Amino acid sequence: MSSTELPEAVAATAAGPRVSTVRVAEGERLRCVTLPGLTLNVRHRPSDRTGLPPALYVHGLGGSSQNWSALMPLLEDLVDGEAVDLPGFGDSPPPDDGNYSLTAHARAVIRLLDAGGRGPVHLIGNSLGGAVATRVAAVRPDLVRTLTLVSPALPELRPQRGAWPTALLALPGVASLFTRITREWTAEQRVRGVLSLCYGDPGRVTDEGFRNAVEEMERRLGLPYFWDAMARSARGIVDAYTLGGQHGLWRQAERVLAPTLLVYGGRDQLISFRMARRAAAAFRDSRLLTLPDAGHVAMMEYPETVARAVRELIAEADGADGRDGGGDSGDTGIDDNDGS
Repeated sequence: MSSTELPEAVAATAAGPRVSTVRVAEGERLRCVTLPGLTLNVRHRPSDRTGLPPALYVHGLGGSSQNWSALMPLLEDLVDGEAVDLPGFGDSPPPDDGNYSLTAHARAVIRLLDAGGRGPVHLIGNSLGGAVATRVAAVRPDLVRTLTLVSPALPELRPQRGAWPTALLALPGVASLFTRITREWTAEQRVRGVLSLCYGDPGRVTDEGFRNAVEEMERRLGLPYFWDAMARSARGIVDAYTLGGQHGLWRQAERVLAPTLLVYGGRDQLISFRMARRAAAAFRDSRLLTLPDAGHVAMMEYPETVARAVRELIAEADGADGRDGGGDSGDTGIDDNDGS
């Protein structure tokens, strides 16, 4: 039994029939990567240029590869970008073993990169995806050329009040209770709640963007494993926060060799703005971008600003001397005891 297993009353890990087609923006393509025990949906934005260095985007809890659709086109002349749907999110079905721990998500990213032979990549993660990217960069430095973290979910002694529901969702039985309580909520109501929590100014979302978000919410709510994936992944974050020693996320941040860009929003209700200084001190080769008016998803709120910072990071990395790689490309570098 994994540390993130929930009661059978809540668990529903069978993929089941798809409710509707996932939205694909102009210029994007979707592909499916099948690995033993794991199937991942990957959103690709082909560039007119060839030979570009690869980049991989990793979304946060409750998100999907669509969270990067605003940023990806701004970097398509610089990197060959792909965005992954983590297991159980977006259009990726649940993993066969039902493991949604932080380590399992990191292992999925590593296996994807190893299978495609795309490393080292410019790795970009948000929230949960930022914690996943941190762990990947720490244990497999050979796979990461640069690291960009947008409001990474690194442990806080005093979590933001907006993050409390995530912690509660991790408790056994809460997911099923919340499902009953919110049964009558419309997709529009749910989306407005998410936007008010994740955006510094929800008014920045266009009418078309809101309609697309509602459509995606309706699709997700029709998936039989939606709440299970949310609850187990939330528990995976909580479990990772309690780890100390070499497997702790802050200790792993100190081990990251890749040049790192940290992006924090002043209006983030989920990850405290005060964590920016600690993160900048933890990552040995870091630069910090603070956006006072941004919330939790700066790459969606201020994609042009984030894109400029990523360009500067990559330019600095390209101009610097090469760094030593590490790890063995035939091994994920993560064992079952390495994390949550």
